[in-house]
Amino acid sequence: MNSFSRFSIGRKSAVLAASSFLAVAALTGCAAAATPAGADASPASSTDPKPTVVFVHGAWSDASPFDAVEELLTADGYTVVDFANPLRSLTTDTSYLASFLETRTEGPVVLVGHSYGGALISGAALSDPDVTSLVYLNGFVPEEGETILELSSKAGPVDADATFDMAPFPGDHNVDLYLKKDAFAGGFSNGLSDDQTATYFASQRPITYAAINEPAGANPAWKTLPSWYIAGTEDHSIDISTQRFMAERAGSTVTEVKAGHLAMVAEPETTADVIKDAAATK
Repeated sequence: MNSFSRFSIGRKSAVLAASSFLAVAALTGCAAAATPAGADASPASSTDPKPTVVFVHGAWSDASPFDAVEELLTADGYTVVDFANPLRSLTTDTSYLASFLETRTEGPVVLVGHSYGGALISGAALSDPDVTSLVYLNGFVPEEGETILELSSKAGPVDADATFDMAPFPGDHNVDLYLKKDAFAGGFSNGLSDDQTATYFASQRPITYAAINEPAGANPAWKTLPSWYIAGTEDHSIDISTQRFMAERAGSTVTEVKAGHLAMVAEPETTADVIKDAAATK
């Protein structure tokens, strides 16, 4: 069931704005390469400090699916910080990430965005001149004016009532979207163990409908910065064709893995290696 890809309801001195909606995202599976944006980027010197890696999680999650990747990077001398994504609005979430980068990081930075987090790193990266590269992990890579909803609907519509539990905000014409159990297991955590799925399902964090339905802002960072894309071929949240389309359009270097939407859980070593490749570019 491709429940997310088909949902159809309807730094240092600057803070950027953007726009939003979301369903959930991922790419595809083996190891293909495209010319990265910023192709004139040169390898970092071995004497340069290792950049800080900032993980930006997406909807229906927190940063915990990055735990194994974080352990690998930390053991190799990288500083890793997790961004607590509010999941309220593409514009305000992006602005908050820009503020976070200014406040919480020093020196070069690699931004890693999963799913909806991909839209945030695209919008916030240019606010911080220390951001050197972008890594999209089963992530949305919107062009100016696109919404997550538009991108996630490329493969066709889905039954929203069968996919989401919707919790309205009193006095606010908006709703929080939670994934129903079957939709979570089949479209978000497919390929993982029952125990992993149960843990992630219990701790899922909702995203607002408004966030997935906001147009992305101008000058996305992937047009300026080199980027990498990890695509899970078994992702049932974002259709593989949509992931490939976004990665190709961004000029990303693509690595495909046989994994679902939480590719960093299924393939932590590969994910860490791609991040290290991105970190080696300045």
